[in-house]
Parts: sequence; C-alpha cells; structure tokens
Amino acid sequence: MINVVLGTFFGDEGKGKVIDYLSQQSTMAIRCTGGNNAGHTIKVNGKKFAFHLIPSGILNPNAKAVIANGVVIDPKVLVQEITQLKEAGFSVNNLYISDKAHVIMPYHILLDKILEERRGTEKLGTTACGIGPAYCDKYERSGIRMEDFIGDHFSKIALRNIENKNVILEAFGHEKLDANAIIQEYSEYANILKPYVTDTFSLIHDALEKDEKILCEGAQATLLDIDHGTYPYVTSSNPTIGGICAGTGVGAKDIGQVIGVLKAYSSRVGAGPYPTEQDNEIGDKLRELGHEYGSTTGRPRRCGWLDLVALKYAVRINGLTGLAINHLDTIGKLDRIKLCVGYQHGQDITTNYSTNLKFLNDCLPVYEEFEGNFGDISGMKQIMELPIQAQRYLKRIEEFVGVPVRFVGTGPERENMIVRG
Repeated sequence: MINVVLGTFFGDEGKGKVIDYLSQQSTMAIRCTGGNNAGHTIKVNGKKFAFHLIPSGILNPNAKAVIANGVVIDPKVLVQEITQLKEAGFSVNNLYISDKAHVIMPYHILLDKILEERRGTEKLGTTACGIGPAYCDKYERSGIRMEDFIGDHFSKIALRNIENKNVILEAFGHEKLDANAIIQEYSEYANILKPYVTDTFSLIHDALEKDEKILCEGAQATLLDIDHGTYPYVTSSNPTIGGICAGTGVGAKDIGQVIGVLKAYSSRVGAGPYPTEQDNEIGDKLRELGHEYGSTTGRPRRCGWLDLVALKYAVRINGLTGLAINHLDTIGKLDRIKLCVGYQHGQDITTNYSTNLKFLNDCLPVYEEFEGNFGDISGMKQIMELPIQAQRYLKRIEEFVGVPVRFVGTGPERENMIVRG
C-alpha cells in the first residue's frame, strides 16, 4: 500500500518534516511530480538538508529513494545533490531514477527566463528552473527522457533540439546556444547518473506485491495544480492525488492514507490571488517568526491567516484522510489568531472555493477569532498536553473540513512533532 503526503495550499507547508517521519517506517520513498522548483527542507541532529529532486526518504538507508516518471530532472542539480549527500556521509546507493522521467536542458531554463521577462507586469513568479518548458516539450513529444539521456543516441536528439530552440532564441533576439558544449557537459552528467537509472514502474509494483510500506512525497501543493489551482499562477504539473498515480504508474486501489500538510497559518510565494494575505505588520511578523523564505529561491513569502475554505477544497480534490499541521508553535506566539471560515462575495457568503481569479480577488474573508499565546509547546507529545486555546484552534479546523489532525509540528527539529494514531 502507498501512503501519500501532499501539500494543501501553495507549497512550503513543511511536507519534508512529515515525510521524514513517515519514511523511517517505509521501505520505499517516491518523488513523482514537478522538478527542482520545489524543495523539502529537513533538519536532523542540528544539520539542515534541502532536497529539490531526491526524495527526502534518502536519509533512511533502509529505504529505496525513487525519482519516478512524472518528475522533470535537471541533471546538473541532481548531480550536485548526490555529491552533497555523499559529502555528508550518505552512500546514495539507495537512489533509483525512472528511465521515463524527462530531462531539463539549458534551453528550457533560458526560455523560462525569457518568456517570464516578456510577460512584463503580468509575471507569474516562476522560479525560472525550466520546469514549464520541459513539460511543454514532453507533451509536444520532443522531450528527452532519461533512457535517451544515458543512451548512445543522446547527442543526436540533443543536437536536433538545440538547433530547433536556437531558431526560437534568435527570434527573441538572443544569441544561439553552443550545441557541442552543451552535449559535452551533459554527457558527463549522463555518465554519473547512468548507474541510478532503472525501470521504476516495475520496481514500485514489485514492492507493492510484497506488501511493502511505500511513501509518495508530494511536491508543490494543491492550489498550484495545473488543472485545479489558481491558473495561470500555478506550477506545470499535477501535485494533487491524480498526479501521484500518473507520475508513478500505480492505480487508485494502491493508495492508502493521504495526508494533507499545511501550516497553522498560510503563505504563498510569487504572484496570484490570496484572500487571507496579511500585507501588514501581522504578515511581516508571521514571515519572521516562521522564517518564511523559499528553500529554492530564498524569496520572501507572502503570509496570512489559515483559509479553511481553501483547505476544504484540498480535502475534496485529494480525498485526504488526515491532516498534518506545522508551525503551531509559530502561530501560538501571536496574541490573537484568525481562521477564515467563509468568503463574502457581494451579498452572499459561501464556503465553496473557486479558482476563478475575479471571484477570489472580489472575495472578503469571513473570520473567526481565537486566543493565542500558546507558550512553549516544543516538548509536548500529546494533543491533550497542549494549552486549551491551541486545542480549540485545532478542533475548529477538524470540524470545518471533516478530517482528523494526525500530526502537529511544535518546533523546527525532527522530534518536535505530535503524532496521533
């Protein structure tokens, strides 16, 4: 059975911490969507690890860490991650890369930057990692898969693609890329990565037949989904539950628990609608208390109150069976806390979320207020140990969305977490 950890809002919810805990009980950890525009940061024994492509489960030497077919891979970044892990004392012998995963090439990154710049005042806030253009090539059927990348025909395919992209680049007024230099550099990456490339579809299904415990690590989050997010301010893949199946090749019957991760407040990086944003002293305070700066880009995140209307939407789309709420300690440092329990749109109040941009921009959040000042909760291991005001806050979240809280983050360290059966 496969258990899944997904983000419920705009990413950066602290999935890495929950993934780290669950991966210790798993024999396989899988990353199946997105690319190195995402990042999971885990703090273990005072040392911080930032993963952008490699599954966080790599830290468990007894688990297979799988980069599945739905991921787009920047070989340069992946080689850097492998090197850093080896320097930290990890063998990385438990890493497996899908032969069907697509490769991000230099022209993808360059086009990402050029296209974003040409949007002018309507920029999307892309990380410019080449993710979108790589997925474009995948669906246009001119992409390079890992099996091509490590094959003898890589130089032929790469040369064709670079020549085609150079026509586009010249039209944008950019100089041509040096095909030979790119092929030489990326052939070296291919040689390093070749031992890790395999048929991950069979690897995963063999594990399922043996009834092993498998964990799927979601990247990005629900409201960034290309179909179900706040389009066009979204990512280029499906970080919702459907992307888990397509990105690994598993069926719905193989899915067990689906844990939705969120923060006790909310945040968003980049442009796009955000009804509960606090562009004021409260937002600034949350940013500093929660260290809200992107693990991939270092960009400051927009911060605001927790939106239960959006959370209910995530519950419905993903079929969430449990919630993992991080940063309870952070929100508990405020005197008063608010929860969004509805949207006022004109004369109407609704609890149904919509990704329509005009609707979201015209909505006014309806709030309920709670007492803060939780004190030091970092060492608490049971919900009932929490101060009553913290328990009331969590209870209201459960009541509104109809899903139990399974994990509560009470601090930055690995052990700062309440686990509820």
